[in-house]
Amino acid sequence: MPVAFIIGTAGSGKSLFTAAFSDWLKMSKQDVAVVNLDPGALTLPYSPDVDVRNYVDVVALMENYGLGPNGALIMAADLIADEIENITREVEDLKADIVLVDTPGQMELFAFRASGPYIVNELTKESKAIVYLFDAVFSVNPLNYVSNMFLSAAVYNRFFQPQLHLLSKCDLLPKNEVDKIIDWSANPKALEYAIEQKLEDMKRLFSRNMMRAITQLGLKFMLMPVSAKTNDGFINFNMALERILVGGDKYTY
Repeated sequence: MPVAFIIGTAGSGKSLFTAAFSDWLKMSKQDVAVVNLDPGALTLPYSPDVDVRNYVDVVALMENYGLGPNGALIMAADLIADEIENITREVEDLKADIVLVDTPGQMELFAFRASGPYIVNELTKESKAIVYLFDAVFSVNPLNYVSNMFLSAAVYNRFFQPQLHLLSKCDLLPKNEVDKIIDWSANPKALEYAIEQKLEDMKRLFSRNMMRAITQLGLKFMLMPVSAKTNDGFINFNMALERILVGGDKYTY
């Protein structure tokens, strides 16, 4: 029962991508289960097979402890770790062939608290992958793109799991803009040229030096363009995910 954790900044389209990709897998006759790990989600574009909101109630935390929304979400994120055995048992009882985990909308609640790596490590002992979403609209600007590179590198540093990188919401951009961002991910010189052409002063210096530092670490951010609206890119992404999780085989035999 391999597990893919969908991670990205707020608004990058994690839940919509999870919904669309799970539907696509089901149409491909794959046995998939979806886990919602966002305790603050009011509505979801899918029906979760396992829902963390059944274990942690953010509104109750606010009322019982006099917390605001952010404080309650932080507390909820830590309380989820205490329920990981129950959540794992529920996931394993589904006997699915692949599990998609939709992580909290505020990425820092999952990626940058101690509970996040613990949950990733303890949620079953099967093979795992991190799927990091680059918001296409946000990433058009090289300053924002480099910021996303930094966040993605930080996520890798937190989990040290195989990590795939998607350019989400590509249907919102013209093809030439999508191709430009994909080229940045494959060609550091193209990204550095864009930084030199479009940024000035400290923004240029900071972005260039950060990009070079990440490149020197040997980290690669080869992006695959996808759209939850049109399902574009799902075949290529699924092939890459299969290589990581099941050695290139199908999840379901």
